[in-house]
Amino acid sequence: MAPETPAPAPAPRYFTWDEVAQRCGRGQERWLVIERKVYNVSEFARRHPGGSRVMSHYAGQDATDPFVAFHINKGLVRKYMNSLLIGELAPEQPSFEPTKNKELTDEFRELRAAVEQMGLMKANHAFFLLCLLHILLLDAAAWLTLWAFGTSFVPFVLSAVLLSAVQAQAGWLQHDFGHLSVFGTSRWNHLLHHFVIGHLKGAPASWWNHMHFQHHAKPNCFRKDPDINMHPFFFALGKILSVELGKQKKKYMPYNHQHKYFFLIGPPALLPLYFQWYIFYFVVQRKKWVDLAWMITFYVRIALTYVPLLGVKGLLGLFFVVRFLESNWFVWVTQMNHIPMHIDHDQNRDWVSTQLQATCNVHKSAFNDWFSGHLNFQIEHHLFPTMPRHNYHKVAPLVRSLCAKHGIEYQSKPLLAAFADIVRSLKESGQLWLDAYLHQ
Repeated sequence: MAPETPAPAPAPRYFTWDEVAQRCGRGQERWLVIERKVYNVSEFARRHPGGSRVMSHYAGQDATDPFVAFHINKGLVRKYMNSLLIGELAPEQPSFEPTKNKELTDEFRELRAAVEQMGLMKANHAFFLLCLLHILLLDAAAWLTLWAFGTSFVPFVLSAVLLSAVQAQAGWLQHDFGHLSVFGTSRWNHLLHHFVIGHLKGAPASWWNHMHFQHHAKPNCFRKDPDINMHPFFFALGKILSVELGKQKKKYMPYNHQHKYFFLIGPPALLPLYFQWYIFYFVVQRKKWVDLAWMITFYVRIALTYVPLLGVKGLLGLFFVVRFLESNWFVWVTQMNHIPMHIDHDQNRDWVSTQLQATCNVHKSAFNDWFSGHLNFQIEHHLFPTMPRHNYHKVAPLVRSLCAKHGIEYQSKPLLAAFADIVRSLKESGQLWLDAYLHQ
């Protein structure tokens, strides 16, 4: 019998950008493009480890650069992607949409390759061990203060300040593990992420992943970045959105006074009055029982260590003072890099332009680095989210040079000026809303 001839491989399906753009998830399929290959992620998005919304935010778009930025083991991920592959861009189609700067994108990808060759994506484990040890020492010092000096006003306040530092610094450290920037494998990063955010802070890792990766995927993009969800119900953010809100004659708050009431409902209230309660709703509603178990270990630990010293009422008082102090620390640091920057609907810009228009830096100093967990290098962090934070200052000159070549503003400012810019931008956008509300 004549040997059977193998069946010819099916011809690849070719798509145009118009076809891809139509599958943006609004009542239909979700497609995205990575390295010219077209993937149907409609079903997989729900199982995506980084959260379904991150994928949905790039539906109908090229997602090559965010794919490279967020994953540390791309070879492994690509194996799982094979089942989602439905074709590729037609040969005559450009590699990405016309809204994106080709020259800038190509040069950034060359910079990314150079950064990897320089070893800047590799972590110094001793650095992160010292970060963890200094958190544990501060935690122990807070308890020893009450144990050695009693529970009068001064030791109580000192202990609260130390514990707020513990919570803030643990917040920056869990951020490192959550971004997979410490270990070379996802498993170890995830394990330590659960320990730091769950056991040291009492919060769920899954909630952080769900919120934070959306922010990184589309920073300052309305309805895609959850960090600006306070628009429009509490604040009018950004020049464009504020004018749009005024023209629509919408007034949920007296936005022209938002730079004043920010001091009441912003820094003091976010953690104790919102996050503290919402995280429990999140884990129960989504059945994240592993996260809940880690969170419980935090509350058991502080109860066992502080109830004998303070009693139940004293511990509750200490806990809410700590959350109040931490909330002020957290809000000022996290908002100084974004609120004063460009805020708009998603314009599907290239990766570099998307990140640079939404982020700014605060000058480097030993205090600023410690106080912000190196998030004073917000530009570098957003361009390279898996880069260990101790390398941000090394890549900063290269990023600054790339920006200068392409006429992109690279903002860096003193810490107090960055804080003041939050209030200034809120005042400005509030006035823009008022003018549009009254006259347009």
